[in-house]
Amino acid sequence: MESEGLAAQSLPTILAAMKSAHARSRPVSAELRIDRLRRLQALIRSHQSRFVEAASADFGTRHPVQTRMELAATLETARHAEKHVRGWMKPRRVPLPLPMRITGARTEVYPQPLGVVGVVSPWNFPYNLILAPLAGILGAGNVAMVKPSELSPACAEALAAALVGWFDPLEVRIFPGGPEVARAFVALHFDHLLFTGSPAIAKHVMRAAADNLVPLTLELGGKCPVIVDADADLELVARRVALGNIQNAGQICLAPDILFVPHGTVDALIACLRRVIREWFPSIADNPDYACMIDRRAFERVNGYLKEAQAAGARIEPLAAEEPARFVDRYKIAPAVVIDPEGRLSISSQEIFGPLMVLRPYTDLAEVIDYLDRNERPLAVYYFGKDKRRARLLRERTVSGGMTVNDVICHAAVEDAPLGGVGNSGMGAYHGKAGFDSFSHLKTVYYQGGLSVLGLFAPPYKARHVRLLDWVLGPE
Repeated sequence: MESEGLAAQSLPTILAAMKSAHARSRPVSAELRIDRLRRLQALIRSHQSRFVEAASADFGTRHPVQTRMELAATLETARHAEKHVRGWMKPRRVPLPLPMRITGARTEVYPQPLGVVGVVSPWNFPYNLILAPLAGILGAGNVAMVKPSELSPACAEALAAALVGWFDPLEVRIFPGGPEVARAFVALHFDHLLFTGSPAIAKHVMRAAADNLVPLTLELGGKCPVIVDADADLELVARRVALGNIQNAGQICLAPDILFVPHGTVDALIACLRRVIREWFPSIADNPDYACMIDRRAFERVNGYLKEAQAAGARIEPLAAEEPARFVDRYKIAPAVVIDPEGRLSISSQEIFGPLMVLRPYTDLAEVIDYLDRNERPLAVYYFGKDKRRARLLRERTVSGGMTVNDVICHAAVEDAPLGGVGNSGMGAYHGKAGFDSFSHLKTVYYQGGLSVLGLFAPPYKARHVRLLDWVLGPE
């Protein structure tokens, strides 16, 4: 505990040193940004084995394929930033009103690095949710301080060791530790702070950041609904939804966890889901392909949702051959669907963050839209069906961070599109150019021509001033 206290006390000094070094480096050249992005890629490629071992140690069971998929997605983010950063950092010309154009003036928006960006990351994707934002942060010409989750200590240690080999401590530095370090970290006077985690913790982060007016990007979660239309292919729905829900044992902020299904197709969809799960996982307990919950607390939380629903008389449909939540010693929970539970239950209102789903039958799409309007805005909405008009209706009538049609999660893999939440599911975005802009100050620079428009209104005011304003404003 003493070492953690000392670590927390050292944070302001380290931040000051990084701010000073960054100030001396301005303007940050394209060459330096690209060099940093290439080093980020080299770090990912050269430490794969160590990263895989660390993730398996933290999760208990996490197949190397899942961790390498995480690393592959992160590598693509860094490559994309390297490819486009020269274009992103160029000043952007802005069209001017006619009177200003006549004077010969011009205006540009100049993307300028902010300075030192703080990153607070969760444990569920312990590499991607640090290194992918770093692509935008470094591409925008900043440096970074990182606070990884204490729930994935082996991954944090592996990443810290890897960073030492590729980055100067004044470029990127990682700060492992528990709650004391985290509280001190989010209270620092960063130039920007990125937090990825739960809405509940985000409120504390915002309060701490408010004392220094630190701007925030929040990547949060919530329930991600799937709307299954009457004409949807149920086999396709089952395969794609199940894959999104069981990846990383459902511990994904974009995982589908509530299904809206037309009356009359509920049992057919459950049968398809059960067939798919048992095809992929003939067993759960000793299957290395099926990930564990991160720790006992997460296991008990999700298992508690099941117990509460069962006690309330909800219909629970196991999808695997084994019953849900049987494997306490391994922190594994088998997939299951809870049919139309009461709204007061935790599984109805809370982000599940586990391999369970709620299924709610509906009669008319308006019911679903009304339900989504009455609840917190989700990070993503997923629609399955062939009717483009109904897909468009959902796109226009629902407010969510993103939307995927006839699949799940895929919109998050599009590097040129922003990824972020809205309302309870987040604030801001950090993918691609949107991320570059989030971690830049977009400074407006105006170059005056030979005549000043403002000078036309210098006193003393005369009839010509009145006539000019009458011409601009028009009659009452």
